[in-house]
Amino acid sequence: MATPIYEFAQIPRVDPAAKARARARRVRDAGQAPTVGVIYNPRSHRNLGADFDCGVCPHVHIAQPRERGQLPQALTEFAAKGIDLLVINGGDGTVRDVLTCGQAIFGDDWPAIAVLPKGKTNALTIDLGVPEDWGLQDAIEALDHGTRVYRRPITVARAEEPGSRVAGFILGAGAFTKSIQAGQSAHRLGAFNSMVVGVTGIWALLQSLFAGRGNAWRKGARMAIGLGTADAPMEHSGHGDPAMRQLLFASTLEKLPAGIKPFGALKNGLKLVAVDQIPRRTTALVPLVLMGKMKDGLRERGIHQVAATQFSLSIDDQFILDGEAFPPGDYRIEQGPELAFVAP
Repeated sequence: MATPIYEFAQIPRVDPAAKARARARRVRDAGQAPTVGVIYNPRSHRNLGADFDCGVCPHVHIAQPRERGQLPQALTEFAAKGIDLLVINGGDGTVRDVLTCGQAIFGDDWPAIAVLPKGKTNALTIDLGVPEDWGLQDAIEALDHGTRVYRRPITVARAEEPGSRVAGFILGAGAFTKSIQAGQSAHRLGAFNSMVVGVTGIWALLQSLFAGRGNAWRKGARMAIGLGTADAPMEHSGHGDPAMRQLLFASTLEKLPAGIKPFGALKNGLKLVAVDQIPRRTTALVPLVLMGKMKDGLRERGIHQVAATQFSLSIDDQFILDGEAFPPGDYRIEQGPELAFVAP
């Protein structure tokens, strides 16, 4: 369920004036098994060559869509069955695709969601506190006996096509795009999840410390960021070209891989950090910022940590949402509906 570039013309259109299809509802009796719908991505890293246990209980319905176009039908069937739990068996990219295609089906009335960490990257499950060996039966048991973690995904829409939206949890641009490319090399070397963050982080730091201003890691991308409904321009420190940002990173997650804290003390909701074309002296301090050890004077140094209800992004380079590249253009980034995720 992945292609190199996600074409916005292919995204299911969501008419803001239209209501999502009503999800069938039922009241479970005490001790009655829940109805479970499973989106199983056979191409996910940890699913390759593995058989899925379909005999957990008769109320488990499994769909194995081979491409994005098959997801809406699978989710529509789950909604008609009145599922109590939607299980996403795959990595962050599979989560992005399911949440994107599910918008027109569930709207603001989603069932509880469980995510099994089966991809190359599983940032969402790290935030949820889901162990790497979590299985389907664990998720089903957690529906009644586990905890709930509430998160709102990021939604991204072209400015000229507000009815077409993609949903995910981690957005980045500039040097972040280069990091994702480096991360693919790290995957080939056997590094995944938090290890990828460490490997690519060290490489990005070295590039920024020793490369010239024209190097892609330090140059970043030309972008304009407008905060809130008023599109208030994000301030600039004056370091480097004011039309450029070395890096942009945004997320609604509260705990990130490798324990990094790019947003400082900001925790809830939509958060973003933008880095100007900072000098090498400030670059050397970035590890302290990521560990939360340095908090004062960051804006003056060119590191901007902001919480926003929404923001606009005009960018002349690709940006990344949950591991996939999107084309340059003008976009509106907001928060989607609050979702209830099942955790141990």
